[in-house]
Amino acid sequence: MRVLKFGGTSLSNAQQFMCVANIINKNSKKEQIAVVLSAPATITNYLVLAIDNTLHGLDVLKSIYSIKNFFITLIKDITQIQSEFNSSVLNSILEKEFDRLKKLLYGVSLLNFCPDNINADIICLGEKLSVVLMKEILTTQNLKVIVLDPVKVIVTRGGYSTSIVNIEESTQRIQSISIACDEIVLMAGFTGGNKYGELVTLGRNGSDYSAAILSACLRANLCEIWTDVDGIYTCDPHQVPDAKLLRTLSYTEAMELSYFGAKILHPRTIVPIAQFHIPCLIKNIFNPDGSGTLIGSSDNITTNIVKGITYLKNMVMLNISGPGMKGMIGMAARVFASMSRAECSVVLITQSSSEYSISLCVPNQECEKACDALNEEFHLELKNRLLEPIDSVLDLAIISVVGDGMRTQLGLAGKLFGALARANVNIIAITQGSSERSISVVVKNNVTAIGVKTVHQVLFSTDQVIDAFIIGVGGVGNALIKQIYKQYFWLKNKRIDLRVCGIINSQIMFINMDGIDLNHWKSLLMQSQELCDLKKLITIIQKYHLLNPVIVDCTSSLQVANCYVDFLLGGCHVIAPNKKANTGSMEYYKKLRSAVTASRRKFLYDTNVGAGLPVIENLQNLLSAGDELIRFSGILSGSLSYIFGKIDEGLSLSKAILLAKENGYTEPDPRDDLSGVDVARKLLVLAREVGYELELKDIYIEPVIPNNILYNNFHSINDFFKRLSSLDNYFICKINEAKKLGRVLRYIGNIQKGECCVKIEFVDHNHPLCKVKDGENALAFFTQYYQPLPLILRGYGAGNNVTAAGVFADLLRTLS
Repeated sequence: MRVLKFGGTSLSNAQQFMCVANIINKNSKKEQIAVVLSAPATITNYLVLAIDNTLHGLDVLKSIYSIKNFFITLIKDITQIQSEFNSSVLNSILEKEFDRLKKLLYGVSLLNFCPDNINADIICLGEKLSVVLMKEILTTQNLKVIVLDPVKVIVTRGGYSTSIVNIEESTQRIQSISIACDEIVLMAGFTGGNKYGELVTLGRNGSDYSAAILSACLRANLCEIWTDVDGIYTCDPHQVPDAKLLRTLSYTEAMELSYFGAKILHPRTIVPIAQFHIPCLIKNIFNPDGSGTLIGSSDNITTNIVKGITYLKNMVMLNISGPGMKGMIGMAARVFASMSRAECSVVLITQSSSEYSISLCVPNQECEKACDALNEEFHLELKNRLLEPIDSVLDLAIISVVGDGMRTQLGLAGKLFGALARANVNIIAITQGSSERSISVVVKNNVTAIGVKTVHQVLFSTDQVIDAFIIGVGGVGNALIKQIYKQYFWLKNKRIDLRVCGIINSQIMFINMDGIDLNHWKSLLMQSQELCDLKKLITIIQKYHLLNPVIVDCTSSLQVANCYVDFLLGGCHVIAPNKKANTGSMEYYKKLRSAVTASRRKFLYDTNVGAGLPVIENLQNLLSAGDELIRFSGILSGSLSYIFGKIDEGLSLSKAILLAKENGYTEPDPRDDLSGVDVARKLLVLAREVGYELELKDIYIEPVIPNNILYNNFHSINDFFKRLSSLDNYFICKINEAKKLGRVLRYIGNIQKGECCVKIEFVDHNHPLCKVKDGENALAFFTQYYQPLPLILRGYGAGNNVTAAGVFADLLRTLS
């Protein structure tokens, strides 16, 4: 015997009814089957709404007619699919049932009250009609059907809304019915009968519970739950898109997952099938050939360490504490007894090792009555100040990790807590089940999604994720996007999923949280209607609870740099080729570092100095190892390195500048390079990195060409290029002077004893910076560890590709 249960989404229209009938027909040819049916999707909600409208004095006929019309349409559509279908008989049944529904609701309106038994009778109408329709469909297909009345055969105890089934007595009643071996058993879910023969409901997921009970009573060899998903996932796939389908689960794992919020099965559903060792298969009505999820005995289950992550939101934690608790016998018993009397569901409980406090979690809606119950129970202790006032913490959630394999796995708790720390999720309380199959943590409601995502990524996903938002698509930004596109699959093979989720220029931004198609990013950006709004960008990122969001500022904008603190505190890493933040005021510099500490996010700026050279990383490593900078000397401008190298070869200053511009070494306005300010900014970054609290104005700058000539003699950049050769006469004297001394010109930045300067120097052939040219940078660090020979970093320090490669390296550093 096999029991099949079909949920509401499986019966949402005529096509779905026929699909279910075909599944029943197909399975009945293999073995005898029993079928449990839910109400069609949304019908129970409409019936509940009809009761509410009646109690509020609203017109309920509209609700009744909408429900009735649904079934009329359903019968009509089934008749068109299956012409032998006896629609007249069903329409007659429909009329009788809805006449009865009107009378019941009329009685409710007269009483202005809906008794529990009437409420149960009304909301079960959908299940009853599902069985009537399915019986007629199957009979028309020449199949033999027997309908079991759950009010007569499913024996319950408890109230009218959430009754518990007596399996032993229900088994006797069902097995006393003569069922032929070729008959299909049909039964409405969600309903049962009390000892007085009255209709009662089985509560949330009642139809699943009905199927489990029927399986137990019939001693079925399999219970199939047909729903609208492929099975049970490692996590809610709506919250975590890369959640993985679980092929198998043990009864205990399924119980733990369902208890802590997994919506596929209710814990009560699992109890009967586990008691009689009946496997349960979760199947998808929209993918009948899918493997589904099999729940069974742990002996037959392939055990992974962790099977799933689930959560319960909208909880409240109540804390009972005080000096009088230590050594007080029976405290926990009194807490549980008071909760039982108040009919409060205690989801989680934990006690401090000092016996000073007990904390328990209940649903938010039960907070008031739970507090009242505790205050009443401990009235004397509170009055005599043996206990402190009952403390409640609202808007909490419980995240639980479940798996049979957790019992023998070392370090799992560390992974869980590490993942939550990485997501900046504060843990309020921790508890572990005595079976060691689950660990639960209590967190704030508003961080549940990011907490679940991060834990799932750490425990289940082999891919590390980077969600990049690139601001500025000029030379560096454009080159970076090309490099990411080129390396995408190479990184995928390394289990790194680098997605560009946002591209922003000064006017507009294009956002796609699933990742932008970098083949067409330019057209997608141009077609975007979203105006550039950096504050809105932070809001969007927070809304989607991204695991590893990274803002990459490829601009030279002070406005963007001033947003770094907001980016960090908003949960994003920041990568900055832009030097404006690190060379702004010392006040903002310190504020930025404080934001890094507070947010536990990274601020990476290795490209601030030396483009693709790992300057900052190496300097930080030296300082972390206890080294101290004695002095520094370096060529920090790739453009000036190139220009001065060409001058060595005999080119004039103007021709060297034009050649550097053509090869992409200079800024759009080469005067920005010639002024020396860019080199001074890089020097300031290094000086601040080693601890000097300097401002840009504290650095002595000797420009290549005096600023009064650079900016006063030329009205615009076009004018500068037209009359560039006029600078040659000014500069030729310096070139000649260097030649007389047998030396060459180099533009060098120096740090020594807290003082910084950038200037042109005459260097001989023995100087370590003499041969640095053609766009190279060279940085010589004289430190306590590196002397008398310095640590020298040398390589290309200009060019979009080199800088973009440095940014790319920083992107990957966000994973560590």
